[in-house]
Amino acid sequence: MTSHPAFSRRLSVAPMMDWTDRHCRAFHRVLTRRALLYTEMAVDKAIIHGDTARLIGFDAAEHPVSIQLGGSDPGELAQASKTAEGFGYCEINLNVGCPSDRVQSGRFGACLMQEPDLVADCVAAMQDAVSVPVTVKCRIGVDDQEPEQALFTLVDTVAARGVTSFAVHARKAWLKGLSPKENRSVPPLDYALVHRLKAERPELEIILNGGLEDLDHAINESAGLDGAMIGRAAYHTPWILARVDSAVFGETDPVATRSQALAAFRPYIAACLDEGGRLHDITRHMMGLYAGEPGARQWRRILSEKATRAGAGLDVLDEAQAAVSPRDEAA
Repeated sequence: MTSHPAFSRRLSVAPMMDWTDRHCRAFHRVLTRRALLYTEMAVDKAIIHGDTARLIGFDAAEHPVSIQLGGSDPGELAQASKTAEGFGYCEINLNVGCPSDRVQSGRFGACLMQEPDLVADCVAAMQDAVSVPVTVKCRIGVDDQEPEQALFTLVDTVAARGVTSFAVHARKAWLKGLSPKENRSVPPLDYALVHRLKAERPELEIILNGGLEDLDHAINESAGLDGAMIGRAAYHTPWILARVDSAVFGETDPVATRSQALAAFRPYIAACLDEGGRLHDITRHMMGLYAGEPGARQWRRILSEKATRAGAGLDVLDEAQAAVSPRDEAA
């Protein structure tokens, strides 16, 4: 069992399917030492029966990093949790919030909001299997559930089995009639409900997720809570993470300019390319680095057109950076 330095959930980057892979996390870690990073959801059966190292392997430099699991069988989740702990993750998070079709067909994700007793059995089995914290990420309800009742019932039922930390996406999930993409924006946000949950369950750690547009928005809306989890904004405008260490933790930020960030990330990219990796698999997570800055369009165009080519190397990154870097140092 790997020992972990203390970590904080005051600011985290949400687990996002097809986005928060190991390359994405390595890039975000260049921008912030302190934010807690999450894997994309890993299905318990895949961890048990698949290529485990490829699925959930990661570099220790990504720490602190938590793994999110999807599943609904207590025994399989316990087995997958034990395997994940062996890989060195500092936390195991259970997905009770994802509305995607592939999740529903597997009886996990947001549809588990309707089965709080099953969720409680799952987390109890997971906790028995590992010594690292087990946490839950949920919605405020699904379909026709009354959110206040659904959220409090789930949290109370699960907390009775020992889970003390909940990340709450402050929207309902509509499993019928809305696509996963629409589920991230159409149901209205109810931050006030998450604040009521914290006020009435002060002993629990409550993290706010959903619709947080930038770092200042996350800090402001989560005042009085235990933390904020930023999703799409962290991915599409990753430079907001470069202020996390100072704004949230009162520490020195690791990089002051985007050029410094690219210089710090360059050895990682070079090592991946040396191992036969594809440049696009890394740079696709960097498209938004210059979002809102002059030259951002050229940056994205060069990376999208040239990083996908066979044999693309660091010269592509140099070309993209040259299109923006003269303006960068004042950033």
